[in-house]
Amino acid sequence: MKLTRKIVGALVAITVLFTGVSTNSFAGSHAKEVNVFTSRHYDSDVKLYEKFTAKTGIKVNVVSGKAKALEKRILSEGKSSKADVFITVDAGNLGSAKAKGIFQSINSKTLKSKIPANFRTSHWYGVAKRARIIYYNPKSMSADEAQGLNYEDLSNPKYSNSVVIRASSNTYNKSLVASLIANNGSSKTGKWAKGIVGNMARDPKGNDRAQIMAVAAGKAKLAVANSYYIALMLSGKKGPEQQAAAKLVKPVFPNQNNRGTHMNISGGGVTKYAPNKANAIKFLEFLVTKEAQQHIVNNTFEYPMIDGVKPNKLISQFGTSFKQDTKTKVSKYYQNQKKALTLMKKAGWK
Repeated sequence: MKLTRKIVGALVAITVLFTGVSTNSFAGSHAKEVNVFTSRHYDSDVKLYEKFTAKTGIKVNVVSGKAKALEKRILSEGKSSKADVFITVDAGNLGSAKAKGIFQSINSKTLKSKIPANFRTSHWYGVAKRARIIYYNPKSMSADEAQGLNYEDLSNPKYSNSVVIRASSNTYNKSLVASLIANNGSSKTGKWAKGIVGNMARDPKGNDRAQIMAVAAGKAKLAVANSYYIALMLSGKKGPEQQAAAKLVKPVFPNQNNRGTHMNISGGGVTKYAPNKANAIKFLEFLVTKEAQQHIVNNTFEYPMIDGVKPNKLISQFGTSFKQDTKTKVSKYYQNQKKALTLMKKAGWK
């Protein structure tokens, strides 16, 4: 997570957050500004916010930091907080913010009409989608076997010493397991978690890209990682080594024969004491315009939230018509995350 940024142009002001409480002080509430607190760490987002300013004349002040640190700051400042919008990744983090009273309910016909009901609540709204999928090496597994995989299969003893995945504390994993609890119940999910631990090729370590790298290197047969990472690696933005590794693996969209692939989101909401509420709503509405969605998918390789926008070709080459899990509301992830972590820890998932 980058905790510093450069001021980009005259339209976007960046405030640096080193801890839960920054030394920065805003100039105050003005009709032509919006204060965005975000845990997304993409430089391309700043360029996107410039487009919003150019279109509306509303200056965007950005505070970047980790989700928990931003939560802590907003809560500690209370009614004096200058935050207008809180943006983060993972529905679990959005649910956490809602539960702590960070968001206020808003009424936007634009957001309701453009964002599917499964990816929004009255307090927060998804602006981009990502799938948590499985990766395999065609040299060690046939395409027929791989393409028929379900998440549940990862605990099958036939994949002993074959699976790599991040730590149990990772929010993406907590949301994945939370969705399994919602679909299969706690008892079955607890047994599944034990099976996963028994099948791990190594103790959990590294980020999602590290899991993909392990499969590319032949250290494991199967990896679990978010969908956009394969495109990020193929783009060359992470260097030639990761680009070469990405070319050796293939993604699988699990559970195509039943509920569909587990989906998660990036999203945000208007904060409870937003001094620029009207501008905050305009900002969120801008994020689901065709222009903004195209910018997002072509820079972060996430899936678009709205209809009429195609994913970037680096990810769409693997398929765009896969069955998504629309049965499981992403708002359930936060509700089940604590239980999910307990089950993983009980199973010995480090």
